[in-house]
Amino acid sequence: MAGNTFGKLFKLTTYGESHGPALGGVIDGCPPGIHLDLEAIQSELNRRKPGQSAIVTQRKEPDSVAFHSGLFEGRTTGTPIGFVIENTNQKSHDYSHIKDSYRPSHADYTYDQKYGLRDYRGGGRSSARETACRVVAGAIAKQVIKEVGIVAYVSSVGKMALDKPYSELDLTQVESNVVRCPDKDMAAKMENYIKEVRSKGDTIGGVVSCVIKNVPVGLGEPVFDKLHAELGKAMLSINAVKGFEYGSGFHGSTMYGSEHNDAFNTDGTTKTNYSGGIQGGISNGMDIYFNVSFKPVATLIQKYETIDKEGQIVEMQGKGRHDPCVVPRAVPIVEAMAALVIADFFLINKIYQ
Repeated sequence: MAGNTFGKLFKLTTYGESHGPALGGVIDGCPPGIHLDLEAIQSELNRRKPGQSAIVTQRKEPDSVAFHSGLFEGRTTGTPIGFVIENTNQKSHDYSHIKDSYRPSHADYTYDQKYGLRDYRGGGRSSARETACRVVAGAIAKQVIKEVGIVAYVSSVGKMALDKPYSELDLTQVESNVVRCPDKDMAAKMENYIKEVRSKGDTIGGVVSCVIKNVPVGLGEPVFDKLHAELGKAMLSINAVKGFEYGSGFHGSTMYGSEHNDAFNTDGTTKTNYSGGIQGGISNGMDIYFNVSFKPVATLIQKYETIDKEGQIVEMQGKGRHDPCVVPRAVPIVEAMAALVIADFFLINKIYQ
C-alpha cells in the first residue's frame, strides 16, 4: 500500500488501523538539537482526541503518545523519531453489521475493490483515527518553525457561517468553546445545531479556516511544488475534505483585475492580500490564509439502503460512535498539516538555523 509518507525533507510516515492495537509514525528529517516540549505535543493530541465534548464521537481514547526513538535528554538527535499511540477503546463488534455491505460515500467499496479485502472495523486504514499521527508530527513541526504562527478555527457549520474576515476575529478565543469558533454567539448556535442534527441520526459538514503568520518570503518551489499546491495536497489528504481555497479563492473569480491586484507598499508588503500570502507559488511575507471544506460524515445512525458484496440492495443502519460533525476536531489536524508543509519548505530553503 503506497501513499503513507508525506513530505520531502521533513517526512512523516504513518501506520496502523482504527481498531488495531496501535497507530504510529516515523518522522524523518527533523533537525537535531531541538528541545521538544512533550506536554505541548500531548496538548495538541488532546485537542483532536475523541470523547472531548458532547458534540463529537464518544469513543474514549487517552491518545497518549510514546516516543521510541530520535530523542535524547529531551532533544532531537537528527535520527528518525518513532512514536506509538495505543488504541485502548475499540468496539469492533459495532461494525459486524457492515462486514459484507458497503456504507454509501465511505471508503468501504473502493478499498474492497482495490485490495480485494478490507478491514471493516471502523474503516481500518481509511479511518480518520489515522490523523492522530499527523497531529503528533505537526506538533513537532510547529516547534521546528517556532517563529511562525498557525491558527485554525471553525468558520462554518452547514449554512451557519461567520461573516467576518479573520482580521476582525479574536483568534485567541478559538479554544474557548467546544466548536472552536472564535465568535461566542455563533459558536453557541453552531453547537445547538450540531446537537439537533445528531438527535436525528444525521450529520453535517462545515469549513475550517486557517491563518499562517510570520512566514518569510521565499517558501515554495515552482513550478510543480508551489507552496499553495503543497498546502492544497496536505489539506485534501485529510479525511472528509472536499475543497480547498486560499486567498480570495473562488470569490476572486468574480472580481476585476483592478480590484484584485495587491498594490505594493515601499517595503514590499502589499496594501491588500487577495493573493493570500502566496504569489507565483512563493510566499511573499504576508499572511497566508485558506479555507478547507469538510463533507458530512458518511456513517448515519438511521436506516438507509445500500448494496452488499453480491450487489444486492440491503437495508443498513449505522452503529457505533461517530462524529455528527467533524470540523471541531479537524481544527488541530488542519494546523498540523499546515505546519508539516511550512517546516518542509523551511528545510528545503535552508532557512532553519
